[in-house]
Amino acid sequence: MFSGKTLLITGGTGSFGNAVLDRFLKTDIKEIRIFSRDEKKQDDMRRKYKNDKIKFYLGDIRDLGSLNFAMRGVDYVFHAAALKQVPTCEFFPIEAVKTNILGTNNVLDSAITHNVKKVICLSTDKAAYPINAMGMSKALMEKVFIAKARRIDENKTLICGTRYGNVLASRGSVVPLFVKQIKSGQPITITDPTITRFIMTLDEAINLVLYAFENGRSGDIMVLKSPACTIGDLAQALLEIFEAKNEIKYIGIRHGEKTFETLVTREEMARAEDMGTFYRIPMDSRDLNYEKYFSEGNVNIIKQNEYTSDNTTRLTIPQIKEKLLSLEYIRRELSKM
Repeated sequence: MFSGKTLLITGGTGSFGNAVLDRFLKTDIKEIRIFSRDEKKQDDMRRKYKNDKIKFYLGDIRDLGSLNFAMRGVDYVFHAAALKQVPTCEFFPIEAVKTNILGTNNVLDSAITHNVKKVICLSTDKAAYPINAMGMSKALMEKVFIAKARRIDENKTLICGTRYGNVLASRGSVVPLFVKQIKSGQPITITDPTITRFIMTLDEAINLVLYAFENGRSGDIMVLKSPACTIGDLAQALLEIFEAKNEIKYIGIRHGEKTFETLVTREEMARAEDMGTFYRIPMDSRDLNYEKYFSEGNVNIIKQNEYTSDNTTRLTIPQIKEKLLSLEYIRRELSKM
C-alpha cells in the first residue's frame, strides 16, 4: 500500500517514528520524511539507519513555513508530533495549545494545500473525559481534525485519527523509569498501586495506525481494544523479570493524573461501530442547523457504558510479564545484566 509512495512523519524522531522506520525501510516505499525540531535525535537516526530512503526535515509544526517545505510531494502523513508529558503540560498549558492544537491545524492545512492523500492523526486516551492540560489539548486536536474532515473531500485528502493508551517502553513512559530504578538499586516510585492503565506495544500502535490507514473514513477515530493492568502489578512484574527486590515507594498522584483512563466515552459508544479488535468512532456529521439539536436527540447514550481501563480485560502479573518480555527493550536490558 506504500509502494513507491512518500510518507512524512511529524515528530518522527520519537519512539513511534523509529518503529515505523523499522517496519517500512525494507519495503518498496519510496521515501520516509522525518520532520522534527530535534537536530540531535535526527543525527542519531541518520547514523543508526544509514538509509537513503530516509530524508530529514528540521522544523516545528508550530511553523507553517517549515511544514510547507517538507510537505511538497508527500502522499501520506502520520501526525505524531505532540507535547505528551502530563505534568509538563500542566505547568505550561499554552505550550500544549501551541503544539497539540495549533500545530495540528498547521499540519492539516499544509497537507490539504499540497494534496496529501491521507493524514492519520495520533491521539491518546487522555483526550476522553480530559482532566489535564495535555488531555484537553489532545481532545481539541481531535476536534480540529474532525472539523477539517467535515469540509474536505475525502477523495482529495482523507483525515482520520487513532486513540490509544500507554505504549510500553516508549520514550518518557514508566517502564524505562522502573527498569532504571531496578538496575540502580533505587526504590521503585509508584503514584498509586491501584491506578489502571491501558497498555500496548509499539507494534500494536503501528498496527492501529495502519488499520486506520486502510479502513478509516474521513473524520473517524479508530481505537484498539486494549488490555489494562494496575501500576502496582506492572512494577511487580518487572521486579520478577529482573529477579530484583527493590523497595516500592508510594509517592501519591501527580499533577493532572487520573486513577483510570477512558478510550471510548459513553457518548461515543452510542454511535461507535464494533469492528472486532477495534472500535470505529465516526464523526458527528450534523451541521449547524440547531433545530436538530432540539428535535433529534440520541436516546441510546444513556444505555451505554464508556470503555475504560477499569472495565477492559485486566492482565495478571504472568500475562504482564509475557507482554513485557515480547519487547526488544526488555530483552536488551536483561542481556546487560
